[in-house]
Amino acid sequence: MPEGSLTVRGYDFNNGDVDYRALLASYRTSGFQATNFGLAVEEIEKMLKARDQPVPPEAQNSYFKEPEDGQLTNCTIFLGYTSNLISSGLRETIRYLVQNRMVDVLVTSAGGVEEDFIKCLGPTYLGDFALSGRELRKKGINRIGNLLMPNDNYCMFEQWIMPIFDQLLEEQKTMGTVWTPSRIIARLGKEINNEDSVYYWAYKNNIPVLCPALTDGSLGDMLYIHSYKNPGLVVDLVQDIKRMNRQAMLAVNSGIIILGGGMVKHHICNANMMRNGADYSVFVNTGQEFDGSDAGARPDEAISWGKIKSTATPVKVYADATLVFPLLVAETFARHTAAKHCNGSL
Repeated sequence: MPEGSLTVRGYDFNNGDVDYRALLASYRTSGFQATNFGLAVEEIEKMLKARDQPVPPEAQNSYFKEPEDGQLTNCTIFLGYTSNLISSGLRETIRYLVQNRMVDVLVTSAGGVEEDFIKCLGPTYLGDFALSGRELRKKGINRIGNLLMPNDNYCMFEQWIMPIFDQLLEEQKTMGTVWTPSRIIARLGKEINNEDSVYYWAYKNNIPVLCPALTDGSLGDMLYIHSYKNPGLVVDLVQDIKRMNRQAMLAVNSGIIILGGGMVKHHICNANMMRNGADYSVFVNTGQEFDGSDAGARPDEAISWGKIKSTATPVKVYADATLVFPLLVAETFARHTAAKHCNGSL
């Protein structure tokens, strides 16, 4: 064996009271996806270490920078996630990161936007994967895995958002405002004015939320209905692809954390191709590569496209993000912040 090879060893529960810090640290040498978890912790720690370094002066004055861009850090962290994760309790983990300015760019689907606002209006409930779809339909209840969302929540969402769309249209007509998905999401975050909301904090902290598939969900249904009730609202996608790619091109270093697959995974990776690849990468999903899908592709495939640098050490954890991501945050972002508080740098 090569010198320095690690031996397989797990946590010893004979050591008295359970030390959860040591338990999670033992994953690194446990093998299989536990080891990938440990590698993901190390990869995120690299992002945070780079992010703590000062930004070179020349980067602050980049040709690409525009007024709506936020404060540049030495490592721009892109966080992407699918809509079901906002439906789940992972929403609170994501909100923590955004509230405390630990990430720089969010990318999600339409459901990942609307579910956050809907939860401010009415609760999502725990159910069961085995509940009958036919019976739930009769009762006006929608199932998201083992979560339940009453139809009434969507009615409340429509009542809340339609007057806002009216105002957006009025500002478009009278002030010439160009509305993009990211600007609409920021405005909705302002209007919800609820500290439980991910996008309230994204608005407060000037963290852009990119959603190129804004119409693929209840938000799209609302825009469709509004186009008949009060026609004329235009959403400019081109300005947002410029904004998204600009975040990558401005980045001194780039770190990507992607929970799930599909559009959010490709959108972040594709933007990082504009800078010849991300420096640090962590994927958490259950997708397999045998069908050729982008969702299931391992990081090595992204390296072939120039979406991740060939010198990088990307990690994919094959797991349900609701199991893994809170633990990743506990071992990285939360510990990092606690350490900075202790040494007085926060």
